[in-house]
Amino acid sequence: MTHPLSDRISSLPVSQTLAMAAKARELKGQGIDIISLSLGEPDFNTPDFIKDAAIEAIKQDYNSYTPVDGYVELKEAICTKFKRDNDLVYQPNQIVVSTGAKQSIANVAQVLLNPGDEVLLPAPYWVSYSAIAILCEAKFVEIPSSIDDDFKITPAQLEAAITPKTKMVFFNSPNNPSGSIYSEKEYRALAAVLEKHPQIYILSDEIYEHINYGVKPFSFAAIENMFDRTITVNGLAKAFAMTGWRIGYLGAPEWIAKACTKMQGQITSGTNCIAQRAAITAVLAPVEKVQYMVDEFETRRDLVLELLGEIEGFKLNIPEGAFYVFPDISAFFGKTVNGIKIENANDFSLFLLEKANVATVTGDAFGAPNCIRMSYAASVVQLKEAIQRIKDAVS
Repeated sequence: MTHPLSDRISSLPVSQTLAMAAKARELKGQGIDIISLSLGEPDFNTPDFIKDAAIEAIKQDYNSYTPVDGYVELKEAICTKFKRDNDLVYQPNQIVVSTGAKQSIANVAQVLLNPGDEVLLPAPYWVSYSAIAILCEAKFVEIPSSIDDDFKITPAQLEAAITPKTKMVFFNSPNNPSGSIYSEKEYRALAAVLEKHPQIYILSDEIYEHINYGVKPFSFAAIENMFDRTITVNGLAKAFAMTGWRIGYLGAPEWIAKACTKMQGQITSGTNCIAQRAAITAVLAPVEKVQYMVDEFETRRDLVLELLGEIEGFKLNIPEGAFYVFPDISAFFGKTVNGIKIENANDFSLFLLEKANVATVTGDAFGAPNCIRMSYAASVVQLKEAIQRIKDAVS
């Protein structure tokens, strides 16, 4: 029996990160000792000073519907953060608070894209970018890169990908899944291309901004001629270990912010009141208050690179941010490993799940078919054990 689902949902791919996480949970439920390196979620607890702010909000009886675009106090705090951290001057009427940065991105796409418009996705890219474009009936166009280029595209590649139908380009730095960070010089070179194409809008996803290892990210909107065409998206999930609190936000030209508020008003309305009150405290907190998490991630990154570097066939770069490594494992393609034929990254990821009991995510999901993504948002003990299992399985 067929079910009368819409073409929209039928054409939508399943999130590979969530699918792998579900598969790992299923195997764990069967009693199999799975180490999951698949989800992009910090393994720290939300800092106490943020939890205390939420408790205080409950005591003060915050329990009513919130403004669609967020509490004024939170939007003002976000403006302060943008100026402090990014040298970006936004007004509260240019800020929209949403239920996670994913909703912020989806809102922007929905209000700017028409059927047939093209969205440029420098690859590798976060899995939901392409799905969001599909939901808008737009066409996503991948701009490939490789580990040899540190997973960054060039101005020439960007120029070659632009057509009269190009409406948006999505940038993500620090990048998920590669951990790469575009420098100010690299972003300005890309902006020089986009200056010639005023019909193109830029979405700059900066959710991993504070998780960097000595290389401070640069905001694309800080480029003078790009500010009025750039939507800056950020949130609290990663740096503040607040994934389940679902707080994301954007800064944009006022006309785009108003359109996003209109869109959100018909879908979710305003974001959770308690999470918003806690977010004021988080956004205004000095970055040093979460530096302990960043320091631990850097220690784990160095450990993972050292251990994976001992496994023949894993080609590595040094990620400068986020909490992922994205090795090129194409050396295994065409080989039979432990009795299993490896044809592509999906095969290799499933092989690691079945033979090493380690969950990763295929690079196909990110537009990089030669790679797999491994999150090091796990304990040192788990990371050592996972990589030893991988080493044993492929040796």
